[in-house]
Amino acid sequence: MVWILLGAAILAEVAATTSLQVSDGLSRVWPTVVVVVGYSAAFILLSQVLKRGMNLGVAYSVWVAVGVALVALIGAMFLGGGFTWIQVCGLVLVTAGVVVIKLGAAR
Repeated sequence: MVWILLGAAILAEVAATTSLQVSDGLSRVWPTVVVVVGYSAAFILLSQVLKRGMNLGVAYSVWVAVGVALVALIGAMFLGGGFTWIQVCGLVLVTAGVVVIKLGAAR
């Protein structure tokens, strides 16, 4: 259950972050609503993940890595952002870091 809640928290945060781009400085109503609701839901869901016992380091590192990867992909595919091999290497390094943190927490 905690992994489902964490996944929902990540998706809410990614939706909010992506909406920041299209909100035009929070001047467009509906994207701004998505920003506020998305970030609120993300933090509420993350708090429930932590309440249910997931290690903070693991929860936050997974949140960050998956969130960064998804936002980068969405930005590249739909918002006109580029995607270079250096960015791919960065995502690989972030993912490797999360794996190391998860392995360390398991001990």
